[in-house]
Amino acid sequence: MRESRPSGRTRSARRLLAVAFPALSLTVAGFAAAPTAGAAQPAVAAHPQTSKVTTNNKALTDPERQTFHSTGKAGQKVPTTHVCAVDHTPGHASCFAQRRTDIKQKLAAAITPNATPSGLSPANLHSAYNLPTAAGSGMTVGIVDAYNDPNAESDLATYRSQYGLSACTKANGCFKQVSQTGSTTSLPTNDSGWAGEEMLDIDMVSAVCPNCNIVLVEANSANDTDLGIAENEAVSLGAKFVSNSWGGSEASTQTSEDTSYFKHPGVAITVSAGDSGYGAEYPATSQYVTAVGGTALTTASNSRGWSESVWNTSSTEGTGSGCSAYDPKPSWQTDTGCSKRMESDVSAVADPATGVAVYDTYGGSGWAVYGGTSASSPIIASVYALAGTPGSSDYPAKYPYSHTSNLNDVTSGSNGSCTTSYFCKATTGYDGPTGWGTPNGTAAFTSGGSTGGNTVSVTNPGNQSTTTGSSVSLSIKASDSAGAALTYSASGLPTGLSINSSTGVISGTASTAGTYQVTVTATDSTGATGSTSFTWTVGTGGGGGCTSSQLLANPGFESGNTGWTASSGVITNDTGEAAHGGSYKAWMNGYGTSHTDTVSQSVTIPAGCKATLTFYLHVDTAETSTSTAYDKLTVTAGSTTLASYSNLNANSGYAQKTFDLSSLAGQTVTLKFNGVEDSSLQTSFVVDDTALTTS
Repeated sequence: MRESRPSGRTRSARRLLAVAFPALSLTVAGFAAAPTAGAAQPAVAAHPQTSKVTTNNKALTDPERQTFHSTGKAGQKVPTTHVCAVDHTPGHASCFAQRRTDIKQKLAAAITPNATPSGLSPANLHSAYNLPTAAGSGMTVGIVDAYNDPNAESDLATYRSQYGLSACTKANGCFKQVSQTGSTTSLPTNDSGWAGEEMLDIDMVSAVCPNCNIVLVEANSANDTDLGIAENEAVSLGAKFVSNSWGGSEASTQTSEDTSYFKHPGVAITVSAGDSGYGAEYPATSQYVTAVGGTALTTASNSRGWSESVWNTSSTEGTGSGCSAYDPKPSWQTDTGCSKRMESDVSAVADPATGVAVYDTYGGSGWAVYGGTSASSPIIASVYALAGTPGSSDYPAKYPYSHTSNLNDVTSGSNGSCTTSYFCKATTGYDGPTGWGTPNGTAAFTSGGSTGGNTVSVTNPGNQSTTTGSSVSLSIKASDSAGAALTYSASGLPTGLSINSSTGVISGTASTAGTYQVTVTATDSTGATGSTSFTWTVGTGGGGGCTSSQLLANPGFESGNTGWTASSGVITNDTGEAAHGGSYKAWMNGYGTSHTDTVSQSVTIPAGCKATLTFYLHVDTAETSTSTAYDKLTVTAGSTTLASYSNLNANSGYAQKTFDLSSLAGQTVTLKFNGVEDSSLQTSFVVDDTALTTS
């Protein structure tokens, strides 16, 4: 029997989470390197929103920033501290932020250039929840907390600099820090505990909606009245999205507090479900807010690249949920087991074992890993902001109930024991701990109707075809429900074509034959977006003869996933394996565990042509057998198997492979590399510099 042992060559962690955003297949070459933590912030351009969107797009789609630094497993008991004192006194609230104490905190100066702190990053959250990177401009997210953090602005600057996000400061109007009366100078008493909560909140807004403005409203104390006054102040300052990462036990007075502090139609108010496991908490059970439960978020080999379960560590630690004793059931909530308001509505990551990176120097000592439903509430508030302005008379908590198919349904885990199963146990569809699920894009957070936020519709022009050397002019039609002006962008266009951002006209001269998967997106000034996708086939020109050309799009992988369909992390510039040319290659397998990776591209081979496929292959293995093929790479063109390689073909460098595909001329076939690795001892199959040439 072959010994099962760790591979001598450990595959880099970044390979596990180099997840590309399929709707934003941006050219990877030329991405800016990550700024050194604590470095000076980028200068604000004359039009800061335009500059901000461009900067943040790159930061959130750069594969280097998508690296995931795992800190634990779902439900794992990790040592934490509640950053705020727990207060069960009636009329008082506790914040729900938890900081890991087993991971050493580090000041920015201790983080080496281009290194990444532990915990989920902005790019990780965008990947996990399929979020747009160009939305949110002009939106304001309010954060309501108690007491003052004197380092809030400077710590926020460090967080954003570390992840390559544009500056968000008081000077450029992006960040505002006020008291519950709106004063910018007479702020509450400093408090090191609530400072940690405030940094978790504003860092999560920056992570999910880096183009949004942030208003931090600090209550004079953690009693219900001061926090409620701060809530009203956030709304009066123009925040259409307000996050509250605090709460306490229910009380009979809460329905009057509903009316005084949380009844704000046209404003998406989110509230953490609590961190004490099963049991309802207020104000999450207010009929006017979105109650946000918590999950454990981990990477997975599924098509999403992530999986989630109910956050539950023990009988006293995990996401809250339950049936309110006092608040009436809103008309849009339809579960039948609870006659009053049921908590929660939706959810997001909260488990400290799979927590988020936060920078705090007043309540902490720099970079740390945080969890608690204090993380999930600002995440969801920011997703609402990405989705656009709510309808003026709406309570946006109802939106997810009309778009349940646009959420990731969480179906495993529980947060305690209960008589009515779905109150505390995840199930298909609605359940208390996770509501209808977690974001899968922003569609679930818009009304989708005439009373909701702006809706952008893009008309699909149908599949397109042209030949190399031919000029193109294709007008994309789109409309905005509010009549707002639109800007256009496109990914996956044939080489030589571009889109006019103002008019939506795609023009140019196609230069490279191949089949291209094109996505066109239209965005309005509120951040509302719409998109459509279609195929564009470019054939070879020439009057009946066969013109010599190279048919594959992005043959050397230098433009990331453009033109290719690949498993998560396969197309990469990870330095663990060298490229044959340039920086990028397709790196399949190499995990030392059972794993399948693929990379493929559909291509039309013109009739009457001689066609030749070439590629460079490097095989690196830790297998020691000289006779048994444990790990295999199969190369196919349509239904034709061209070759099969294995750990027995290991080589020290790249070897060029050549195949005659002339018999497939006149057909559209899928060229596919399929790597299958068994349960132990890694084998890496690295492909680069492909070409399919005709003559």
